[in-house]
Amino acid sequence: MFEKELLYYNSHKEQLREKYLGKHIVISDDQVIGVYNDAGTAYTDTSKKIPPGSFMIREIPENIEDEVQYLSPSLVRGKLAYGSL
Repeated sequence: MFEKELLYYNSHKEQLREKYLGKHIVISDDQVIGVYNDAGTAYTDTSKKIPPGSFMIREIPENIEDEVQYLSPSLVRGKLAYGSL
């Protein structure tokens, strides 16, 4: 799950940092499909367009050590389950 998204992010990391510094990007397959100021809005807007579990949200922080990745949640036993690496 999210192999394509991670591969895309890792192979384009420098370009993405230059273009989207301080933003949250949504990656699906091998493309950026959205840019947002926060992860909540990124998730809400994107999940209206494509199913949860089919996209990854990635914060592009100013300090690389603060980098966080959010995997779009899926339902597990009737509750939302969030993944973070």
